[in-house]
Amino acid sequence: MRRSIAYAVLTAGLAVMLFPFLWMVATSLKSPQDLYSLSLIPPEFAWGNYAAIFRDAPFARWIANSFAVAAIATVSVCFLDTLVGYILAKFEFRGRRLIFLFILSTLMVPTEMLIIPWYLISTDLGWTDSYWGILFPGLLSGFGIFLMRQFLAGLPSELLDAARIDGMGEWAILLRIAIPLVRSALATLAILTFLGSWNAFIWPLIVTQTEGKFTIPVGMAFFSSEAKDSSNWIQIMTGATISVVPLIVVFLFFQKQIVRGIATTGLK
Repeated sequence: MRRSIAYAVLTAGLAVMLFPFLWMVATSLKSPQDLYSLSLIPPEFAWGNYAAIFRDAPFARWIANSFAVAAIATVSVCFLDTLVGYILAKFEFRGRRLIFLFILSTLMVPTEMLIIPWYLISTDLGWTDSYWGILFPGLLSGFGIFLMRQFLAGLPSELLDAARIDGMGEWAILLRIAIPLVRSALATLAILTFLGSWNAFIWPLIVTQTEGKFTIPVGMAFFSSEAKDSSNWIQIMTGATISVVPLIVVFLFFQKQIVRGIATTGLK
Protein backbone atom coordinates (compact mmCIF):
# COMPACT_ATOMS: atom_id res chain seq x y z
CA MET A 1 0.00 0.00 0.00
CA ARG A 2 2.83 2.40 0.87
CA ARG A 3 4.54 1.76 -2.47
CA SER A 4 1.25 2.22 -4.34
CA ILE A 5 0.69 5.58 -2.66
CA ALA A 6 4.26 6.64 -3.48
CA TYR A 7 3.82 5.72 -7.15
CA ALA A 8 0.47 7.53 -7.28
CA VAL A 9 2.03 10.72 -5.87
CA LEU A 10 4.98 10.46 -8.28
CA THR A 11 2.66 9.88 -11.23
CA ALA A 12 0.60 12.94 -10.29
CA GLY A 13 3.76 15.03 -10.01
CA LEU A 14 4.96 13.73 -13.37
CA ALA A 15 1.65 14.68 -14.99
CA VAL A 16 1.82 18.21 -13.55
CA MET A 17 5.39 18.67 -14.79
CA LEU A 18 4.82 17.06 -18.19
CA PHE A 19 1.51 18.68 -19.14
CA PRO A 20 2.89 22.13 -20.11
CA PHE A 21 5.51 20.47 -22.30
CA LEU A 22 2.91 18.29 -24.04
CA TRP A 23 0.65 21.32 -24.52
CA MET A 24 3.55 23.23 -26.09
CA VAL A 25 4.30 20.42 -28.55
CA ALA A 26 0.60 19.98 -29.38
CA THR A 27 0.14 23.71 -30.00
CA SER A 28 3.13 23.77 -32.32
CA LEU A 29 1.32 21.22 -34.51
CA LYS A 30 -2.03 22.99 -34.61
CA SER A 31 -3.45 25.14 -37.36
CA PRO A 32 -4.61 28.68 -36.48
CA GLN A 33 -8.27 27.69 -36.37
CA ASP A 34 -7.52 24.89 -33.89
CA LEU A 35 -5.26 26.94 -31.62
CA TYR A 36 -7.77 27.33 -28.78
CA SER A 37 -9.09 23.79 -28.84
CA LEU A 38 -8.66 21.91 -25.56
CA SER A 39 -7.49 18.68 -27.15
CA LEU A 40 -3.88 17.64 -26.80
CA ILE A 41 -4.12 15.81 -30.13
CA PRO A 42 -4.66 18.25 -33.01
CA PRO A 43 -7.45 17.32 -35.45
CA GLU A 44 -4.87 17.69 -38.22
CA PHE A 45 -1.11 17.85 -37.72
CA ALA A 46 0.28 21.07 -39.23
CA TRP A 47 3.88 19.98 -39.82
CA GLY A 48 4.34 23.04 -42.01
CA ASN A 49 4.63 25.19 -38.87
CA TYR A 50 8.21 23.98 -38.42
CA ALA A 51 9.15 24.92 -41.98
CA ALA A 52 7.34 28.25 -41.65
CA ILE A 53 9.33 29.39 -38.62
CA PHE A 54 12.59 28.97 -40.52
CA ARG A 55 11.08 30.76 -43.50
CA ASP A 56 9.52 33.70 -41.63
CA ALA A 57 12.42 34.42 -39.26
CA PRO A 58 16.21 33.84 -39.11
CA PHE A 59 15.63 30.96 -36.72
CA ALA A 60 18.54 28.90 -38.03
CA ARG A 61 20.84 31.86 -37.29
CA TRP A 62 19.43 32.11 -33.77
CA ILE A 63 20.11 28.41 -33.19
CA ALA A 64 23.67 28.82 -34.46
CA ASN A 65 24.20 31.87 -32.22
CA SER A 66 22.89 30.05 -29.15
CA PHE A 67 25.00 26.99 -29.85
CA ALA A 68 28.16 29.02 -30.48
CA VAL A 69 27.71 31.12 -27.33
CA ALA A 70 26.92 28.07 -25.18
CA ALA A 71 29.81 26.00 -26.58
CA ILE A 72 32.43 28.76 -26.20
CA ALA A 73 31.23 29.63 -22.70
CA THR A 74 31.32 25.96 -21.68
CA VAL A 75 34.88 25.42 -22.91
CA SER A 76 36.06 28.66 -21.33
CA VAL A 77 34.41 28.00 -17.96
CA CYS A 78 35.66 24.41 -17.77
CA PHE A 79 39.23 25.42 -18.59
CA LEU A 80 39.54 28.61 -16.53
CA ASP A 81 37.56 27.41 -13.51
CA THR A 82 39.53 24.16 -13.35
CA LEU A 83 42.80 26.07 -13.61
CA VAL A 84 41.87 28.57 -10.89
CA GLY A 85 40.40 25.84 -8.69
CA TYR A 86 43.58 23.76 -9.03
CA ILE A 87 45.76 26.72 -8.05
CA LEU A 88 43.61 27.57 -5.03
CA ALA A 89 43.43 23.94 -3.93
CA LYS A 90 47.01 22.74 -4.38
CA PHE A 91 49.31 25.76 -4.23
CA GLU A 92 50.38 27.55 -1.06
CA PHE A 93 50.78 31.32 -1.39
CA ARG A 94 49.95 34.41 0.61
CA GLY A 95 46.36 35.59 0.29
CA ARG A 96 45.03 32.31 -1.08
CA ARG A 97 42.13 32.09 1.37
CA LEU A 98 41.31 35.77 0.95
CA ILE A 99 41.08 35.30 -2.82
CA PHE A 100 38.85 32.26 -2.38
CA LEU A 101 36.56 34.16 0.02
CA PHE A 102 36.34 37.01 -2.46
CA ILE A 103 35.32 34.57 -5.19
CA LEU A 104 32.71 33.04 -2.88
CA SER A 105 31.33 36.49 -2.11
CA THR A 106 30.52 37.01 -5.79
CA LEU A 107 27.99 34.15 -5.55
CA MET A 108 25.87 36.32 -3.23
CA VAL A 109 25.53 39.14 -5.80
CA PRO A 110 22.34 38.82 -7.89
CA THR A 111 22.89 38.78 -11.63
CA GLU A 112 20.48 41.69 -12.05
CA MET A 113 22.87 43.93 -10.09
CA LEU A 114 25.72 43.13 -12.48
CA ILE A 115 23.88 44.07 -15.65
CA ILE A 116 24.58 47.81 -15.36
CA PRO A 117 28.38 47.36 -14.91
CA TRP A 118 28.40 44.83 -17.76
CA TYR A 119 26.55 47.25 -20.00
CA LEU A 120 28.87 50.15 -19.15
CA ILE A 121 31.88 47.97 -19.95
CA SER A 122 30.32 46.83 -23.22
CA THR A 123 29.50 50.42 -24.21
CA ASP A 124 32.96 51.76 -23.36
CA LEU A 125 34.74 48.99 -25.25
CA GLY A 126 32.34 48.91 -28.21
CA TRP A 127 31.07 45.40 -27.51
CA THR A 128 27.33 46.14 -27.73
CA ASP A 129 25.44 44.20 -30.37
CA SER A 130 28.32 41.76 -30.80
CA TYR A 131 29.00 38.13 -29.99
CA TRP A 132 31.83 39.09 -27.66
CA GLY A 133 29.41 41.34 -25.77
CA ILE A 134 27.11 38.36 -25.22
CA LEU A 135 29.97 36.10 -24.22
CA PHE A 136 32.28 37.94 -21.86
CA PRO A 137 30.16 37.83 -18.64
CA GLY A 138 29.94 34.02 -18.88
CA LEU A 139 33.56 33.13 -19.64
CA LEU A 140 34.36 32.62 -15.95
CA SER A 141 32.12 31.33 -13.19
CA GLY A 142 32.48 31.82 -9.45
CA PHE A 143 30.37 28.74 -8.81
CA GLY A 144 32.58 26.70 -11.14
CA ILE A 145 35.73 27.82 -9.33
CA PHE A 146 34.17 26.84 -6.00
CA LEU A 147 33.02 23.47 -7.35
CA MET A 148 36.35 22.52 -8.92
CA ARG A 149 38.36 23.80 -5.96
CA GLN A 150 36.36 21.65 -3.56
CA PHE A 151 36.84 18.52 -5.65
CA LEU A 152 40.51 19.15 -6.39
CA ALA A 153 41.19 19.85 -2.71
CA GLY A 154 40.06 16.29 -1.98
CA LEU A 155 42.82 14.77 -4.13
CA PRO A 156 45.77 13.38 -2.16
CA SER A 157 48.65 15.85 -2.30
CA GLU A 158 51.05 12.93 -1.99
CA LEU A 159 49.91 11.66 -5.39
CA LEU A 160 50.71 14.98 -7.02
CA ASP A 161 54.04 15.25 -5.19
CA ALA A 162 54.99 11.80 -6.45
CA ALA A 163 54.29 12.95 -10.00
CA ARG A 164 56.52 15.99 -9.46
CA ILE A 165 59.31 13.80 -8.17
CA ASP A 166 58.98 11.69 -11.32
CA GLY A 167 59.59 14.82 -13.38
CA MET A 168 56.07 15.72 -14.51
CA GLY A 169 55.29 19.38 -15.03
CA GLU A 170 52.30 21.11 -13.51
CA TRP A 171 50.35 21.12 -16.78
CA ALA A 172 50.92 17.39 -17.20
CA ILE A 173 49.87 16.75 -13.60
CA LEU A 174 46.70 18.77 -14.09
CA LEU A 175 45.75 17.21 -17.43
CA ARG A 176 46.83 13.61 -16.86
CA ILE A 177 46.24 13.08 -13.12
CA ALA A 178 43.99 15.72 -11.54
CA ILE A 179 41.33 16.18 -14.24
CA PRO A 180 40.67 12.44 -14.82
CA LEU A 181 40.06 12.05 -11.08
CA VAL A 182 37.47 14.86 -10.98
CA ARG A 183 35.85 14.28 -14.37
CA SER A 184 32.38 13.84 -12.81
CA ALA A 185 32.56 17.35 -11.36
CA LEU A 186 33.93 18.69 -14.64
CA ALA A 187 31.09 17.01 -16.56
CA THR A 188 28.54 18.53 -14.17
CA LEU A 189 30.09 21.97 -14.60
CA ALA A 190 30.10 21.62 -18.39
CA ILE A 191 26.45 20.53 -18.55
CA LEU A 192 25.20 23.22 -16.17
CA THR A 193 27.18 25.90 -18.00
CA PHE A 194 25.88 24.81 -21.39
CA LEU A 195 22.27 24.75 -20.19
CA GLY A 196 22.62 28.11 -18.46
CA SER A 197 24.17 29.76 -21.52
CA TRP A 198 21.59 28.21 -23.85
CA ASN A 199 18.70 29.55 -21.73
CA ALA A 200 20.25 32.96 -20.93
CA PHE A 201 17.79 35.74 -21.70
CA ILE A 202 18.19 39.03 -19.81
CA TRP A 203 21.77 39.90 -20.78
CA PRO A 204 21.54 38.88 -24.48
CA LEU A 205 18.27 40.84 -24.69
CA ILE A 206 19.97 43.98 -23.38
CA VAL A 207 23.24 43.80 -25.30
CA THR A 208 21.89 42.86 -28.76
CA GLN A 209 19.85 45.02 -31.09
CA THR A 210 19.87 43.35 -34.52
CA GLU A 211 18.01 40.14 -35.36
CA GLY A 212 21.16 38.52 -36.71
CA LYS A 213 22.75 38.58 -33.24
CA PHE A 214 19.74 37.22 -31.34
CA THR A 215 19.92 33.95 -29.44
CA ILE A 216 16.87 31.67 -29.27
CA PRO A 217 15.36 33.08 -26.02
CA VAL A 218 15.68 36.63 -27.37
CA GLY A 219 14.16 35.54 -30.67
CA MET A 220 11.24 34.03 -28.80
CA ALA A 221 10.74 37.38 -27.08
CA PHE A 222 10.72 38.98 -30.52
CA PHE A 223 7.86 36.67 -31.52
CA SER A 224 6.04 37.37 -28.24
CA SER A 225 6.18 41.13 -28.76
CA GLU A 226 4.36 40.66 -32.07
CA ALA A 227 1.88 38.01 -30.90
CA LYS A 228 -1.24 39.75 -32.18
CA ASP A 229 -2.88 36.77 -33.84
CA SER A 230 -2.96 33.02 -33.52
CA SER A 231 -0.16 32.40 -36.03
CA ASN A 232 2.32 34.24 -33.80
CA TRP A 233 1.43 32.08 -30.81
CA ILE A 234 1.91 28.98 -32.94
CA GLN A 235 5.35 30.30 -33.97
CA ILE A 236 6.21 30.87 -30.32
CA MET A 237 5.29 27.31 -29.38
CA THR A 238 7.06 25.90 -32.43
CA GLY A 239 10.23 27.81 -31.65
CA ALA A 240 10.08 26.80 -27.99
CA THR A 241 9.70 23.15 -28.98
CA ILE A 242 12.73 23.34 -31.25
CA SER A 243 14.76 25.12 -28.58
CA VAL A 244 14.32 22.35 -26.00
CA VAL A 245 15.44 19.57 -28.37
CA PRO A 246 19.20 20.17 -27.80
CA LEU A 247 18.63 20.22 -24.03
CA ILE A 248 16.81 16.90 -24.17
CA VAL A 249 19.60 15.41 -26.29
CA VAL A 250 22.23 16.65 -23.82
CA PHE A 251 20.30 15.15 -20.93
CA LEU A 252 19.76 11.79 -22.65
CA PHE A 253 23.45 11.44 -23.48
CA PHE A 254 24.83 12.73 -20.19
CA GLN A 255 22.15 11.88 -17.63
CA LYS A 256 24.48 9.52 -15.74
CA GLN A 257 27.12 12.24 -15.44
CA ILE A 258 24.49 14.76 -14.34
CA VAL A 259 23.14 12.51 -11.59
CA ARG A 260 26.59 11.35 -10.46
CA GLY A 261 28.03 14.84 -10.45
CA ILE A 262 25.14 16.39 -8.55
CA ALA A 263 25.14 13.53 -6.03
CA THR A 264 28.86 13.84 -5.36
CA THR A 265 28.57 17.63 -5.23
CA GLY A 266 26.08 17.23 -2.40
CA LEU A 267 28.50 14.97 -0.57
CA LYS A 268 31.22 17.55 -0.90
